[in-house]
Amino acid sequence: MSLRPAVGTELWVDQGGRDTGPTLLLMHGLSGTGRIWDGLRPLLEKHWPGRWIIPDMRGHGRSSHSDRYGIACHASDMADLVSDVKELYLAGHSMGGLVGILMASGWFGVMPKAVVTSGVKVDWTEEERAGLFKLIDMPVKWFDSEDDARERFILVTGLKGVADPASEFAGTGVVEEKGKWRLAADNRAAMVADADTRDIYAAARAPVVLASGEHDRMVSVAELRTLDAEAQELPGLGHNAHVEDPAAFWSLILSAMEIGS
Repeated sequence: MSLRPAVGTELWVDQGGRDTGPTLLLMHGLSGTGRIWDGLRPLLEKHWPGRWIIPDMRGHGRSSHSDRYGIACHASDMADLVSDVKELYLAGHSMGGLVGILMASGWFGVMPKAVVTSGVKVDWTEEERAGLFKLIDMPVKWFDSEDDARERFILVTGLKGVADPASEFAGTGVVEEKGKWRLAADNRAAMVADADTRDIYAAARAPVVLASGEHDRMVSVAELRTLDAEAQELPGLGHNAHVEDPAAFWSLILSAMEIGS
């Protein structure tokens, strides 16, 4: 675990695995942290044939805040982390998945073998965009206790009833300052929604695996199939399919390795 500079901001990066073989970079969604992949870690440790890298993206978790949060800023950050990697695979949830697709354009100096995604939003309604831009301008909400802040973090990440507020993951999503608690994520990170998924997908030059949970309220498999007729539906799962059933997401990674080999 370490803090690493990337394009003007410091990113918290966790990594492990083997010194040889392919590298897998996993990217969380909006408001999350790298610890959201905790359920997948045992599978990585046992089965991934190379190195894995899990960062907190700028403005999230233990990484520093920034003045800019456009999708290209995140892609540039992530590309900086893997600039020396020769055999690269990307996996991301929601915002992280879209970052991975953008990196597959080759515009950031890296070219993955394949990109695995779940829950990537295809089209935003005007109402949805308005809600996100309202969040950008919202002042920081302070909590009197860490427990209250942790509960809020679990709620905003869509994991109420799925993740434990007492977990180490939830602890990475909150920050204490002068006896008060707030969420670690910068509200302005919602700027990332000002991106066109269809244009980004059209620019990808590496294979992209698209998937969504059967009960994902952010995006349906029907919407994803307007981009790729082979988009996969994950039965019984919601927007955070990688947390609800890590093995299902691992299966997507295995399919991407077959495509990329």
